[in-house]
Amino acid sequence: MKNKNYYAILMAGGVGSRFWPVSTSRFPKQFHDMLGTGDTLIQKTFSRLSNSIPKENIYILTNEKYNDLVLEQLPEVTQKQVVLEPAMRNTAPCILYASLKIQKENPEAVMIVAPSDHWIEDEQAFAENVNQAFEYCSANNALMTLGIQPTFPNTGYGYIEFDKNNSEVIKNVKQFREKPNYTTAKEFVAQGNFLWNAGIFMWSAKSVLAAFQEFQPNLYSLFEKGIPLYNTDFEKDFIQENYPKAANISVDYAIMEAANNVFVAKANFDWNDLGTWGSLYDKLEKDANHNAVVNSKLLAEEASGNMIRTETNKLVVVDGLNDYIVVDEKDVLMIYPKSKEQDIKQIVSKVKENFDTDLT
Repeated sequence: MKNKNYYAILMAGGVGSRFWPVSTSRFPKQFHDMLGTGDTLIQKTFSRLSNSIPKENIYILTNEKYNDLVLEQLPEVTQKQVVLEPAMRNTAPCILYASLKIQKENPEAVMIVAPSDHWIEDEQAFAENVNQAFEYCSANNALMTLGIQPTFPNTGYGYIEFDKNNSEVIKNVKQFREKPNYTTAKEFVAQGNFLWNAGIFMWSAKSVLAAFQEFQPNLYSLFEKGIPLYNTDFEKDFIQENYPKAANISVDYAIMEAANNVFVAKANFDWNDLGTWGSLYDKLEKDANHNAVVNSKLLAEEASGNMIRTETNKLVVVDGLNDYIVVDEKDVLMIYPKSKEQDIKQIVSKVKENFDTDLT
């Protein structure tokens, strides 16, 4: 029997523009089967969370325009579990809003906030980490996060510095560090008390709302006014009017970097944020020439290290192409060097300027 006090906030509002042209503002990556497994990323995440959490306690936080996509892909979810943002305001306002709704329903709630588009293979280890954190957060006034053991000096992630002298599994966080340059990232990895920030948080409703009240009083008072209306027919009108007034701020800046009751546990599972085509390439099986293929049939001559994705069963013939991303998606064909994958965001902006915005 799953604990009725356990809740999840599944973050599904992002656009994932570095996965263009598959991920677009109308149909973002969390609603795609990026790995070619038969399940979309949001379906995999919902399934993983439901191992520990009652399905009716999993809330999906997303933009208004993705409401129908969520209900279509997660048929077990009811409309009341889909928390809609009428405006893009980063992660703090939506987490505060969802937390107030959950606390009104169950004052004893403890919750996990998790992105909908990450890759986690060992679901048993994930469930063990989550249950351990829930037990800790039920008994302590704690804001917790799961950190990932760095495998190389990655400059694309923020880092969590923990107390070196703490031998407990759950450790005090000394500070959050912004995405570093390569030299700094190497130092972090060498020191041994830094973890990647995966954006996975756990806390009781009581603890997180106390932190918002202390560190973001204006934001808290904006959403506090809606408490009598949350989980009623009048909630939508209140949110439509007030949500756009919220500050555009991440939960890291809003509370995690300010609070002194922040703790981290090292994740026991293999993790990938699936943020870019290169990170997807890293997770896929490769052929003898290190080409990773999703959906396609590939005939390759002197071609290696490529990431190739097309519509189902399309035959792709390449010769003399190395370390490229090849994506064929409806109205767009992209052939782009893997080494420049971080620039795809800028390419999306250029496509918007020069061509039909429906393509982005």
